[in-house]
Amino acid sequence: MEILHYFLFFGLLMSYLGICRAQDTITANQTLRDGDTLVSADEMYELGFFSRGNITNRYLGIWYKNKSPLTVAWVANRETPIRDSSGVFRVDTNGSLLVIAGSNNTVVWSSNPGPVSPPTINPVAQLLNPGNLVVRDQSGEGSLIWQSFDHPGDMFLPGIKLGKDLISGLDRRLSSWKSVDDPSPGLYEALMNTNGYPQLWVERDSVPYSRFGPWNGLTFNGIPTHISNSIYTHDFVMNDKEVYYWFTLVNTSVVTRIYFTPEGIPLRMNWNERTQMWFLYSSANIDMCSLFALCGSNGRCDPKNSPLCSCMEGFEPRNPDEWSASQWSSGCRRRTALSCSNGDGFRVFNNVKLPDTRRAWFNRSMTLGECETACKQNCSCNAYSNIDIRMNGSGCLLWFGDLMDIRTVDESQDLFVRMAVSDLTVQSIPEFTSRPAGSNKKRQTIIVVVSILSILVMVILILAILYGRRKNKRSRVKKIPVQTIDEEYIMDSQDDDTELTAFSLTKISKSTNDFANDKKLGQGGFGPVYKGVLDDGREIAVKRLSKTSRQGIGEFKNEVKFIAKLQHRNLVKLLGYCIQGDENMLIYEYMPNKSLDSFIFDKIKSFILGWSDRFRIIHGIARGLLYLHQDSRFKIVHRDLKTSNILLDVDMNPKISDFGLARMFREHENEANTNNVVGTLGYIAPEYAVDGIFSEKSDVFSFGVLVLEIVSGKKNRGFSHQNDSDNLLAHAWRLFDEGMAMELLAAHMRESCVASEVLRSVHIGLLCVQHFAKDRPTMSSVVLMFDKEGALPQPKQPAFFAKGSLPQLNLASVDDITMTTLEPR
Repeated sequence: MEILHYFLFFGLLMSYLGICRAQDTITANQTLRDGDTLVSADEMYELGFFSRGNITNRYLGIWYKNKSPLTVAWVANRETPIRDSSGVFRVDTNGSLLVIAGSNNTVVWSSNPGPVSPPTINPVAQLLNPGNLVVRDQSGEGSLIWQSFDHPGDMFLPGIKLGKDLISGLDRRLSSWKSVDDPSPGLYEALMNTNGYPQLWVERDSVPYSRFGPWNGLTFNGIPTHISNSIYTHDFVMNDKEVYYWFTLVNTSVVTRIYFTPEGIPLRMNWNERTQMWFLYSSANIDMCSLFALCGSNGRCDPKNSPLCSCMEGFEPRNPDEWSASQWSSGCRRRTALSCSNGDGFRVFNNVKLPDTRRAWFNRSMTLGECETACKQNCSCNAYSNIDIRMNGSGCLLWFGDLMDIRTVDESQDLFVRMAVSDLTVQSIPEFTSRPAGSNKKRQTIIVVVSILSILVMVILILAILYGRRKNKRSRVKKIPVQTIDEEYIMDSQDDDTELTAFSLTKISKSTNDFANDKKLGQGGFGPVYKGVLDDGREIAVKRLSKTSRQGIGEFKNEVKFIAKLQHRNLVKLLGYCIQGDENMLIYEYMPNKSLDSFIFDKIKSFILGWSDRFRIIHGIARGLLYLHQDSRFKIVHRDLKTSNILLDVDMNPKISDFGLARMFREHENEANTNNVVGTLGYIAPEYAVDGIFSEKSDVFSFGVLVLEIVSGKKNRGFSHQNDSDNLLAHAWRLFDEGMAMELLAAHMRESCVASEVLRSVHIGLLCVQHFAKDRPTMSSVVLMFDKEGALPQPKQPAFFAKGSLPQLNLASVDDITMTTLEPR
């Protein structure tokens, strides 16, 4: 009997000491030390502490059991290794997983790095068969608290969702190791980019590196080898709660994984039981053409050609000298400008990877015919395609602006690109191809007439250019006299003044095709703005002072004075000026996406700017304003901040423009008073509108209006709501006060936004539009509010709360064109 008791006691003791080896769970009362392991029920995966290669650092991870060499599927403390073998793993009573360096009892990793959650009664960690480490609350119905599949490393396993949870904001992405033996985060990340229509991306150091997508119903466009088979099946899921890609096993006896290498290459590896080795099953189509936008805008990459890059039919190199030297980043431009009113056509491009869809508009239920009609009816639409290639195809993608990252692929998905009629062959023009063969004579007549007219136009154009050059040679060029700028605002030393180029009228006229109407980008209070292309291929924006403008030479000099000395990534760059005869012009860097208002207030183009784009734009504007108010050499108040004065570059980065009304403050000066209010209704702060007092808090108010407009897609001025008579600011405050701030967000973004970011943006926007300037935060505080999590102060009722409370100003603008009378300084 004593011997029986001895064996029973010994068995219980060994069971307790070896519990981590024999079971797949660990509770809050247990610990796992370095040397012990947790094993999944099917004995496929094992959890414990490990080292790789000659590196002695210890990490808690999950690896494939009994497979050599050690193949790690997940790592907890990637960035904080333990330097010795004292590591301890345990479950806290609040459900957090902890990795502790036992030598100094320091927590080096926690699954819940934020605020401590309420204690759970009985948390348990379990290593599941798919290799997923989960924490559940055993006191309830086993509700999930945390899982490792939500935080993958460099391994993409069956069941992992690569993508975003649109409710919580959780972004599941792969992250490469620094090297094969160092699990700390490397340079590359694979993610689901949900801007526009979702697509798979690889980023290198947070910069786009390669792109796979979009999903075409069978696979990601551009990866023809990535198709379902007898081993696994995969799918792309997109709904109002989440957007993700995943794969599941058809044959569960096969061991397969996607390994994201330290070089950023996704490889599918399968285990061969006979040879006891991993072998390469498939890989993405990796070559030079995989580099994102290698051929620039409107260029096409073909790995079978030499050189790799060529312009798409109907386009020509933007900078021929660079292209001849195999430098393609400048991309291609249209050979012939579009003429929407005269009817453009479409050229079909076969076997291409569809362009970058971050700025694309989409509708998943439209037919291809409806898609073509939608593109035809919008002169800004440059291309269209269907989304799903199965059966007869369905869904609609519309592209606006330049087409980026196109390459030749061995799969069938057609891209229809808008072309001028003259750049289409007779056979490709739908109006011609639909006619019977008996109309050949009529077609020939049309061709002859068009040819004759083209020759006449060319002759007239050449004569006009020669005449213009002869006339301009007689003109006397004037330069900006530095003395004309108010001495009060001359910088301390002219030695460090930013030098601007004095452009000749001849050069500017040539670059804009003599200020042709099709080169006109827009019209403001200053005058018209034109797009130009210099002889060296640089694209410019020419701001031409109108002779009838209420803004005159004062604002012209004011803008030169300010913007020439301001250098920031979120401020537009002034390249030079032109003063000749009666002409006064400012020359800027060209912003291909024009102004923010052309996107957020447009019914179709508003779909191009997803929430992540808008959130990034808000951040950029805030940083630009912070620079003006605090980080530049002088404190500068813009005084006319509005959506039309926020320009967008090719990557949709915001740049503050139009400094004609800006005012500089001395070192100890915080506010000023004027009898002449300048600015635009809807953006003017109340103390400025009523009392003529302006300060940096006036810009903060305008920024707050901008934030609420960007979130809602609605203009503050002229806003109306069916349930009340509030303006936009009052409507936003009511929703916020009732806990319904998400309702302010434009409907098309509610499926793809991060709710916490939206709520925080609305909250900060309302803080910025409070009635009294002293209650508004400074821009430095605003930037910190965006960059750091934490509680925010409660906003008070905003300024101009009632719709009829907007002040009546004689000098404020009409139709958002700023009309001003400058006061003496």
